Amino acid sequence: MEVLQIKKEQVETLYETRFIKVFDLRYAEGKHYFDATRRNKEDLAAVKTEEEFRSMLPDAVTCIVVLKVPGEEPRLLMSYEYRYPAGRFLLSPPAGLIDPADRNASEPQIVTAKREIFEETGISVKETDRVYLVNPCLFSTPGMTDESNALVAAVVEIPDLSALKQTGAVGSERFDGFALLTEADAREILKNGRDDNGHYYSVYTWAALLYFATGLWKE
Repeated sequence: MEVLQIKKEQVETLYETRFIKVFDLRYAEGKHYFDATRRNKEDLAAVKTEEEFRSMLPDAVTCIVVLKVPGEEPRLLMSYEYRYPAGRFLLSPPAGLIDPADRNASEPQIVTAKREIFEETGISVKETDRVYLVNPCLFSTPGMTDESNALVAAVVEIPDLSALKQTGAVGSERFDGFALLTEADAREILKNGRDDNGHYYSVYTWAALLYFATGLWKE
C-alpha cells in the first residue's frame, strides 16, 4: 500500500475563524486537497504520525441512550434537534464536543457523554448505570473534513420519565421534543430512511438506531 504522508509544511491556511477553518493539503507539487475542520493546523489528522493517528481523540461524542423504566419496554432516547445546514428539526441522539478540560480525563469520551446527556435530556447518569465506549473515533465525511465522533452507549435505569427536559440547551442548540423509540420503532425508521416527520437524518442517528434495533446494547 502506498503511504502518502502529508507534512506540516505542506499545509496552508486558507480561512480561519473561531469555529471553522479551511486548510489546503498540498499533497504533491501543484496538487491541492481542501479540509474544512474544527482543528488547529498542528492537530490535523492528516499530519499526524501513525501512532498519533491511532490514539487521537475525536472532536465530539454521540450518545446512544437506552432508557429502562420498570414495567416498560426499553426505549432509545432521541431528540428533535434543529440542524442549521439542513434547516429543520431532525431526529438526533444526544451529542456534543469534547471540551478541552475533558481531554485530560482518564475517559474523555465518557465524561463528555455524561455531560451532554444531562444538558440535552435532563437525565443524570448514575454510577450504577452502564456507560461504555462503542467506537472511539468515527469520521463523518473524510472526503471534505477530518471531523470525528466517538460513539458512547448509556443504559440508564430511571423510575419514570419525569426527569426528561430540554431546558439545558446551550449556545445555538434548539430542541423540539423527544422521541422514545421501541426496537420496532427503530427498525421501522431504519427501513423507511426517514423519521416520523418524513425527514432524512444523520449517519450518527442511523448508527444509534441500528445499534439499538439489533440488540447490541444488551451484550
